[in-house]
Amino acid sequence: MGGPALSVITVVRDDPAGLAATRDSLAAQGWRNFEWLVADGGSAPATLAVLSGTKLLPDWIDSRPDGGPFAGMDRALAVARGRHVLFLNAGDCLADGEVLADLAALLVAEPDLLYGDSLEDPGDGRKRRKKARHWRWAFYGMPAHHCALFYRRALLPGLCLDQGYRIAGDYAFTLSVLHRAERVVQVDRVVASFAPGGLSRRLAPLGRREQYSIRRRLLRMPAIVSGAVLMLQIVASTLRRLSPKGYAFWRF
Repeated sequence: MGGPALSVITVVRDDPAGLAATRDSLAAQGWRNFEWLVADGGSAPATLAVLSGTKLLPDWIDSRPDGGPFAGMDRALAVARGRHVLFLNAGDCLADGEVLADLAALLVAEPDLLYGDSLEDPGDGRKRRKKARHWRWAFYGMPAHHCALFYRRALLPGLCLDQGYRIAGDYAFTLSVLHRAERVVQVDRVVASFAPGGLSRRLAPLGRREQYSIRRRLLRMPAIVSGAVLMLQIVASTLRRLSPKGYAFWRF
């Protein structure tokens, strides 16, 4: 079968340090049967300048002002050739140099969705292992961070990252994939390190409201039930803000 086994899609805007960190984590991989696609949202020259040199160059790069990260993801997804797709945004990093090698045999079996654990800083400056949830708990939120989910590309035609959402477009996308999926595989392994300080953390209240709407629209969840999930999310977020260590003890 022609083409790479994996398409890694990175979106970035004015984040040279994050882009360099993502590039370095990909360059460290011993397994290289992937293509790297970079969609830039019209950054200042300093951001794309970090890609000069020979460490690892994108197989495709497109830079233009756009409507945000989901527009960039869609743009790159349209040209992706891999049998699976991973969204590794600027600042997100693979957990270690053996991640892709360790998952390669599982990807060959072509699961519709493969995912694992991630590293996250709950707010106290120390990254911890965050266990992924079973996919049947997707009504509560993403089963794992986007940087730890591998989507089978054959399942994606007709799907897009909804640009009507600023924060939760990947949640709507993942729910749509799960609706089509027949084989979902969860691995007991740390896959990626989630970049701190992104939009999802800074605009968390908006993200929760968008998820409420998505549950109502895609899961046909009654308003009272979706509202109850929203309240649980607010409690968890408040605990993380007021007591990062307490939240970490509970969640991690």
